[in-house]
Amino acid sequence: MKIKNEVMLITYADSLGENLQDLSSVTRKYLAGVIGGIHLLPFFPSSGDRGFSPSDYSKVEATFGTWQDVEALANDYYLMFDFMVNHISRQSSFFQDFKQKHLASMYKDMFIRVNDFFPSGRPTQEDIDLIYKRKDKAPFQMVDFADGQQEEVWNTFGEDQIDLDVTTKVTKAFIRETIADMASHGCSLIRLDAFAYAIKKLDTNDFFVEPEIWELLDFVADLAQQYQIELLPEIHEHYTIQHKIADHDYYIYDFALPMLVLYSLYSGRSERLAAWLEQSPMKQFTTLDTHDGIGVVDARDLLSQSELDYTSERLYEVGANVKKIYSSENYNNLDIYQINSTYYSALGNDDASYLLARAIQCFAPGIPQIYYVGLLAGENDIELLEATKEGRNINRHYYSLDEISAEVQRPVVKKLFALLRFRNQEAAFDLNGTISISTPSSSEVKIIRSNQSGTEQVVLEADLALKQFQIFKNDVEILLAD
Repeated sequence: MKIKNEVMLITYADSLGENLQDLSSVTRKYLAGVIGGIHLLPFFPSSGDRGFSPSDYSKVEATFGTWQDVEALANDYYLMFDFMVNHISRQSSFFQDFKQKHLASMYKDMFIRVNDFFPSGRPTQEDIDLIYKRKDKAPFQMVDFADGQQEEVWNTFGEDQIDLDVTTKVTKAFIRETIADMASHGCSLIRLDAFAYAIKKLDTNDFFVEPEIWELLDFVADLAQQYQIELLPEIHEHYTIQHKIADHDYYIYDFALPMLVLYSLYSGRSERLAAWLEQSPMKQFTTLDTHDGIGVVDARDLLSQSELDYTSERLYEVGANVKKIYSSENYNNLDIYQINSTYYSALGNDDASYLLARAIQCFAPGIPQIYYVGLLAGENDIELLEATKEGRNINRHYYSLDEISAEVQRPVVKKLFALLRFRNQEAAFDLNGTISISTPSSSEVKIIRSNQSGTEQVVLEADLALKQFQIFKNDVEILLAD
């Protein structure tokens, strides 16, 4: 199924019910017209990181279901799968073969051997300091091989996630086979996770290395286009990198929007938000929440450093059960540029603020994505956080079917569903249409969306200080029923 200009749900296979069959049941029972697509977070066999350390892309994790269950969802929704193009699990057959056979392994060139990458006598401390990394040690791991030898391989993230050498023949064959397999099971869109880290090049910072990063992206895109699959590179960094990707006509993420909306609602000021919306492309997916934390670095220079600091501090003051320690090493937080909280709790579990935030997202350029916890206006899960000591689990609640049946009856959730249905059905949100943004006062923002022909128009008038908004269609006010 081709991508539709309709809201995409982000969810794990076992978060709305226990498995894919439960997820399918939930979507049929409650989400008709609310969503048009699903980002099915990694559902492959994995050895860690909640699926982001996949060991085998050819299978569905048995506890989640089968490929038939995935394909059943694909009959009703456009689906996005994750491809961790930067790394694979150390438990994968490829890496296990490498450990067993070492230099005799047919897969040895899939991995980046540190001694082979650097000239003799390197890496020096200067080399290590140059590498762009989000942990305070070199991104290398010592491996014990069956032949008794030891050597280091590159691993950017967790100990279980071994980086791939995307430049080699054997890895390119793996990429080719993986995309073909995804296509055969109903994938419409591939999210290239940790994409910017995939190119390593001597004497660079090994992050978004040009021009090689474009060569990789074009290689993957050529493969995907054979199956009418689109790509969505995932990068958390300065917004100008996203716009570079947009200039190459790829879909991008709007990861700056979450902090900008928080700043605007905390401060009651509209000018930063309006300025951002005016420069945002239409060919993008917008977010307020994802399976990770709320990104701070993504809004740098769209908000000044003092404004970023203000927003972060206000989040800890206003947010419900949000503490700085939850985004620290004490809770296994590997990314110092993210704050762990649900978006609803970041707004103090306040219904009016939350619905206004979602209204802004719906009127922003692009296609809205909404994380499953956000779809149910979920609060921070302190119990899961403390049980696992994993900071991001504050926003990864497991909903039972009984919980879901109760949550969808809350007025805030009913109004959110009505808002999302409105977003999906209105022609004025045409991605080829126009958008006009104005700020009638320092606390107000007005967003006008029109379709390409100009025959349909919808308007959002919002007061960020009062946390109030109105929606109009062709000058008639639209009321969100609860």
